[in-house]
Amino acid sequence: MDGTRISSKADWRCQRAQVRELVERYVYGDKPAKPSSVTGTVSGSSITVNVSHNGRSSSFSASVQLPGGSGPFPAVVVLGGFGADTAAIRSAGAAVINYDPYVVGREGTPRSNKQGAFYSIYGNTSSTGLLAAWSWGVSRIIDVIESSGGNVLRTDIGVTGCSRFGKGAFAVGALDQRIALTMPIESGSAGVPIFRGIPGEGAQSLSSAYGEQPWLGDAFGSFTGNPNNLPVDTHEIVAMVAPRGLFIMDNPHIANLGPRSASVAALGGAEVYKALGAGDNITYWSDVSDGSHCANRAEWRTPLQQHIQKYLLKTGNAPGTIRIASKAAGNLSQWRDWQTPTLTDGPTTPPPTGQPTTPPPTGQPTTPPPTTGGPTGACSASYRQVNSWQGGFQGEVTVRAGTSALTGWSVGMSFPGGTTISQLWNGTLSGSAPNYTVRNASYNGSLAANGSTTFGFLGGGTAATPTLTCD
Repeated sequence: MDGTRISSKADWRCQRAQVRELVERYVYGDKPAKPSSVTGTVSGSSITVNVSHNGRSSSFSASVQLPGGSGPFPAVVVLGGFGADTAAIRSAGAAVINYDPYVVGREGTPRSNKQGAFYSIYGNTSSTGLLAAWSWGVSRIIDVIESSGGNVLRTDIGVTGCSRFGKGAFAVGALDQRIALTMPIESGSAGVPIFRGIPGEGAQSLSSAYGEQPWLGDAFGSFTGNPNNLPVDTHEIVAMVAPRGLFIMDNPHIANLGPRSASVAALGGAEVYKALGAGDNITYWSDVSDGSHCANRAEWRTPLQQHIQKYLLKTGNAPGTIRIASKAAGNLSQWRDWQTPTLTDGPTTPPPTGQPTTPPPTGQPTTPPPTTGGPTGACSASYRQVNSWQGGFQGEVTVRAGTSALTGWSVGMSFPGGTTISQLWNGTLSGSAPNYTVRNASYNGSLAANGSTTFGFLGGGTAATPTLTCD
């Protein structure tokens, strides 16, 4: 907050703690620490939670569905029965915890008379919104699992939800670092999309989202008309999940959900993942054909199971990917006026007393050296393969200015025979296989000296590294 530039991965712990304070104060409302007493039971069919604090008490429960095989099992908390494909979750080897958020924070209530297990403890006039209350409920479920002895469920926990419950899943993962895998789906306004982008995209307005239900904290009401006054935005909430697993699923076919603004949040948060050496731990996927809200999409089934294997079962290592639908591709360079620092492994600032710490990630896959091209001092282009699958792959090219500023750029890409480009974002494509030219879009042609921007594309055929030139 004093303007000091962080320089180590350990510094991020302090930065994250400050971001959390801002997020709770201005966005969600306060999420209290663990109450004085949390007890309950865990069985193969249910979890019960009993909470007592400052002379007040409340209780709630959640049902459990186990996968086949012998436990104990990792589990995914599904908010409101609306989230990732539960059959796919169980077939991957994880249990499903069906959690009803309305028991903890009920919708349809005025802000002055909030209801549910959370507000029975902290008062019905609490300024905390429903999303933080729902997050508090999941944290209490984890408390009970931790104290159960681990005979049925392990403490490797994921969370998912769609639509309003996608907003909730996003808040759950950001506010409790015990969540190993966060999977919000089509969360819309008050979820993943950047607040500053929503007015220009035509998504559900912030005032509408704030007024529809008391999802957000009461303090957010001061910013619905001017989100630029907020000292925080959702790319920082994405970053609060780092370096833990994050799989954001989005729908590019419904503008009201703000998918363009959501992609910007993901790209911005991904910069923190990269700085922490955990770039492979974040996935944003809006490249889907089905436009139905909260559908179980075939495109997500395999990566869903891969994420469960990697983060909950600890048996996989599939890398994350950014697959943004071209019709809803946001551009990070339009929004940020900062550059991603290179963080060292060594500590420079100790974490504040009493704050939870996030260890630096270990065992992360390394990225091969990029292919570069272009005249020295003018511009250069570097390539990395983001992901690949049978018959296709995703690539990303970083364009960097030399010692002088640029007002425009052009990148030539020559592939081996048989490789094609089917979609491209953040640039203008011309040419045909195997030789293509990508010129800057209207918004990312101007680069300061040593500044950079990126464009991405989907390729067909065998994944291949192109030869690059930059002018």
